[in-house]
Amino acid sequence: MARLPYPVYGLENLHLYRRYQTREDYRNATGVEPPPFDENRQPKYWFDPKAKDSTKRNLVYEFVVATSVGGQALPGPDGKPMLDVLVLRKEDAATVNIPPNGTNIPGADVPEVPAPLRELEAGEELFFQFGGVVAVKNVEMFDSLKEGFSASERALLQSIARKLGV
Repeated sequence: MARLPYPVYGLENLHLYRRYQTREDYRNATGVEPPPFDENRQPKYWFDPKAKDSTKRNLVYEFVVATSVGGQALPGPDGKPMLDVLVLRKEDAATVNIPPNGTNIPGADVPEVPAPLRELEAGEELFFQFGGVVAVKNVEMFDSLKEGFSASERALLQSIARKLGV
């Protein structure tokens, strides 16, 4: 998916794979029962459908949001959310690990495995919204919100004004 024509959009628009919110969501979307939740592994709400066919034991995903041990997105030296690589065993990449609905589910209280992202395009950047939520900024459109009009909109208005003799 390419850069969206919005000033700000959610990180999910960069995900390479669909994120399943619940076990039922996974079942409804795939027609397959999700594997039993393994409390000894981090929760994982996405899977790579090509992973099982890989000839490699481990798969490398180039772009994920770097997180702390507690699961919070980490800022880089520039203060923006930092990207990192993710290495998973082929078996782990090929499956979800979605906890059942409920409270006090052992293993469900740890941070989830971050979802792989597509590479940012020119004019896109990650930033922290209120509360530390990571979002994507379409820089040109976002900057035009501060100014009121983009450069092309200003040129159009000036052209109209010239025609009207104003």
